[in-house]
Amino acid sequence: WLTSDNMHHQWLLLAACFWVIFMFMVASKFITLTFKDPDGYGAKQEPLILTAVTKVEEVHVPEEKHWPEEFQPTGTAFSGNLIRQPLVHMERLELLRNVCRDTTLRDLSHTAVSKFVLDRIFVCDKHKILFCQTPKVGNTQWKKVLIVLNGAFSSIEEIPENIVHDHEKNGLPRLSSFSDSEIKKRLNLYFKFFIVRDPFERLISAFKDKFVHNPRFEPWYRHEIAPGIIRKYRKNRTETKGLQFEDFVRYLGDPNHRWLDVQFGDHIIHWVTYVELCAPCEITYSVIGHHETLEDDAPYILKAAGIDHLVSYPTIPPGITVYNRTKVERYFSGISKRDIRRLYARFEGDFKLFGYREPDFLLN
Repeated sequence: WLTSDNMHHQWLLLAACFWVIFMFMVASKFITLTFKDPDGYGAKQEPLILTAVTKVEEVHVPEEKHWPEEFQPTGTAFSGNLIRQPLVHMERLELLRNVCRDTTLRDLSHTAVSKFVLDRIFVCDKHKILFCQTPKVGNTQWKKVLIVLNGAFSSIEEIPENIVHDHEKNGLPRLSSFSDSEIKKRLNLYFKFFIVRDPFERLISAFKDKFVHNPRFEPWYRHEIAPGIIRKYRKNRTETKGLQFEDFVRYLGDPNHRWLDVQFGDHIIHWVTYVELCAPCEITYSVIGHHETLEDDAPYILKAAGIDHLVSYPTIPPGITVYNRTKVERYFSGISKRDIRRLYARFEGDFKLFGYREPDFLLN
């Protein structure tokens, strides 16, 4: 009878184990069904093929809310009531619109859509994209993307560096090369974007690139433009050193800078305002990327334009897009408050339109 009693206990124990396992499976299934994202349930997740891969957020807009047409870029990523545009991009466009309406900043935020502006905008007809070039914010990489999309080369790696900026060979037409009616059609229908960065950091980048590290294939910056600025703006004429950042700032902040700009021609694109380059208050752009958040913005722009499955944005070196406050303060530490204020007065439109803070050293 002891053996029978032991077997009875073993069966009870085994039944209890099965009951626990069964209850655990039921609870697990309930938890899964309760907490699983209904929008992603059963959907295949398609990863971006970009080199710099980041998650693109989805913002669900209530059906009764209608966003202005200019807030909805052309592209396969935007359809119906589901706008796959991160909130930050919506806020950037809304800020732009509000500042454009500010009558006190009108002279700093508005410009004519002239040939100078149209020369800055590159066209990809095949995928209905317009890109406005704002030098010193990683534009070379975006031009490579468009060159591949236009079919001149099959991959970014195949594009020779000397071809990227040779617009007779890279298959990248400017918007100015089209008739007035064709220009208007593209401005109305195409996906349009450009990139910005902190205005003062961009000026430092332009100064270093063109007047300090000056490449040999652009000798005119050091041998023609620099002497012209020095003759006009250097206080101590006995100094024989090359162009200093102080000279550069004094030139840029001069309300009468245009007479020199005319002599320098299109070379000024490396330091003129974003307003002068891209006319953001006159042209309704679909997306405005920021250099400081390029790791997020590059994948988003390609997805919003509907081309993320066709081309990848080149690898972004770690830390290269981070705003370097120490560097900016160091460059401006030897500049007079008067010259900094005059410089800011010229670039105030860029600061306000794109949400950049007035520098702390200007407020002290």
